[in-house]
Amino acid sequence: MALISRVGKRLRRIIQRPGSVELTRYEALLPAVEKLEPELEKLEDAELTERAGKLRDAIGGAASFTDSQLIEICALGREAARRKLGERAFDVQLLGTMGLLTGHVVQMETGEGKTLAGALAGAGYALRGRRVHVVTVNDYLARRDAEWMGPVYDLLGVTVGWVEPAHSKEERKEAYGKEVTYGAVAEIGFDVLRDRLVTSADDLVQKAPEVAIVDEADSVLVDEARVPLVMAGSIDHNDADEEVAKIVRRLRLGLHYETDSEGRNAWLTSAGASVVEKSLGGVDLYDESGSDRLAAVNVALHAHALLTRDVDYLVRDGKVQLINAARGRVAELQRWPDGLQAAVEAKEQVTATDRGEILDSITVQALLARYPEVAGMTGTAVAVAEQLREFYKLEVAVIPPNTPNVREDQQDRVFASPSQKLRAIEEEIRTVHETGRPILVGTQDVAESEELAEKLAKAELPCVVLNARNDAEEAAIIAEAGKKGAVTVSTQMAGRGTDIRLGGSDGTTREEVAELGGLHVIGTARYPSSRLDGQLRGRSGRQGDPGSAIFFASLNDDLVLSNAPDLPDGIDADTETGEITDPAAHRQLNHAQRVAEGVDLEIHRNTWRYTRLIERQRAELLEHRDKVLHTGLAAEELEKAQPEKFAELKEKLDDSDRLEQVCREVRLFHLDQLWSDHLAYLTDVRESIHLRALARETPLDEFHRAAIPEFHKIIAESASRSAKTLEEAEITDNGLDLEDVGVRRANTTWTYLVHDNPFDSDFEQTVKKVRSMMRMKKS
Repeated sequence: MALISRVGKRLRRIIQRPGSVELTRYEALLPAVEKLEPELEKLEDAELTERAGKLRDAIGGAASFTDSQLIEICALGREAARRKLGERAFDVQLLGTMGLLTGHVVQMETGEGKTLAGALAGAGYALRGRRVHVVTVNDYLARRDAEWMGPVYDLLGVTVGWVEPAHSKEERKEAYGKEVTYGAVAEIGFDVLRDRLVTSADDLVQKAPEVAIVDEADSVLVDEARVPLVMAGSIDHNDADEEVAKIVRRLRLGLHYETDSEGRNAWLTSAGASVVEKSLGGVDLYDESGSDRLAAVNVALHAHALLTRDVDYLVRDGKVQLINAARGRVAELQRWPDGLQAAVEAKEQVTATDRGEILDSITVQALLARYPEVAGMTGTAVAVAEQLREFYKLEVAVIPPNTPNVREDQQDRVFASPSQKLRAIEEEIRTVHETGRPILVGTQDVAESEELAEKLAKAELPCVVLNARNDAEEAAIIAEAGKKGAVTVSTQMAGRGTDIRLGGSDGTTREEVAELGGLHVIGTARYPSSRLDGQLRGRSGRQGDPGSAIFFASLNDDLVLSNAPDLPDGIDADTETGEITDPAAHRQLNHAQRVAEGVDLEIHRNTWRYTRLIERQRAELLEHRDKVLHTGLAAEELEKAQPEKFAELKEKLDDSDRLEQVCREVRLFHLDQLWSDHLAYLTDVRESIHLRALARETPLDEFHRAAIPEFHKIIAESASRSAKTLEEAEITDNGLDLEDVGVRRANTTWTYLVHDNPFDSDFEQTVKKVRSMMRMKKS
């Protein structure tokens, strides 16, 4: 029977869970972990720490873990958690720990204890002598988890810290000096970028990357993989064309401009161009003399027509703040490319931010690729198993829940129009609320959440709203979302990091709420990714709790209009309610979602194809930069190139160390400036490269042909410029007067995430215009 059971489990995994790692090896170790419990329980805290130290001595420096070492780590970790957190790790949490320690992405459902599993894995890697970064989706979770799990790490003799935006350079150094460091993916990435610009080895805050354990792995490794983290230096004030912004504000859709169905492009009609040209004093936008104004008009039109307040961004504290669509919260450090950022600021009449040149950048995918060992954890990994394998060579280990999931996932309800759908959602909330069950409503954006909240208030159905406006209170709001009678309206739930417990944070009415049926989840529309649907559903049915989930949708939702607008014939709606029961409507929804996922995957692939070369070039340049930073190479080169001037400088400084540092600063300035120029050049090349497809050339090949020769000039050119700087600079008592010859770094630098570039190539815009016109003729 046991053999049949094992074979059956294996077959289920093969059939139902593509890309899933076989768990038999880990399951076989669990009895041995349990067998150690009585022995470890008898130890004093100091003795337990000593035993962990002996394990450290035994496995330090090993390339991987043996089965006996996995057993010992899990047993020690379980006992440490029991003593310090009052939690005895479930077997499934230990399976998750072992999956992480063997380099997999583990899928564990919401509420199954990923945080503890990740901490035990972090301690295990540390005991093996590896420096560990636990990569989170936001700063709040980084600090919370580091402090929460801190006592467990301490008992195991492992040091732990975290980084957050408010930390000083010294605090960051201290945090990265710990064996395990928690940090948001953006914060860790920005520290990488800052380290790439230092001119003294003493200013480095990070050490060589070794192990990354990624929380919400699908969100970080897939959804945000192509997001560039940027380090910029100020050039001047980023003034937008205020006159153009006022003119564009008066233009009307359908008369003065058109947009494509995807909402990615907008263009002037002949009537619109005439109005703009007249308003600008009779300029010809399409003549060479008017090209600058045309660029300003196009970017202002994009800001006016395609970016919506409270959907794409908020205006808060006198600033334009972008909204992360995947998480429904403000992306504090995110901005559009400078021209568009300024145009939106002009549109909203807020103070313009500084304009800068990019000093360096790195995509999230490239950031994680720096780590020799990567593992991750999330509630929805199987859906992106192929991408994790393709881009990161990671396999998924599906961890079963500790208690079977009994949540009732109801069939989607589909309506002809959004207004009919909204009425049905309001009625669903009223009906369920009357039973006393708590309700969580997941919306698509800030505007929708606030519109729904307003309707519920008028219907005397008060609710609590969680969106980008009040994300600072999110933990407290979510913690109470399971109370009897609670109605919580929230934007995207991914990465919220707080469980919804039945009965609220104190659990006083848990049994009563469970008797009523548990948490009821309502989705106001299908998301562009089935994983996001699953993450919302997963908020109900935590750890075997009762619960239910249902999605409402419309055939006029953005998902359908953007990805599958051509509806099959013969789909009829109820004349009173607008509800559609035809299975074809459900097929259309599923098709639209698959198209959206496919488009996103192709964008990911294309981004990686372009950035892979840039990352290789950056790695080669950084290797040379590190040599300059840590050796006397710059001084040696300058002495050879300018012997007389070098001798004069050496005599003036009378310090070998100081001499090397001055030479180093000159060389690194030119190296960094040339890399910044190279990035700007590559951006220009990439923005125009698709036009070459018209000549039947492969854009990627053309990009490589343009990028490679230019890169190979950088190192030699930086040496040449450094020699010229030494030749021209005046020697003073402090060394060289570098400012006089233009060697000065940006006096202000900042970091941010770049929003997906909204501008397509001229070729792609033309294709989309034709496609849109064909749709209009067809209708």
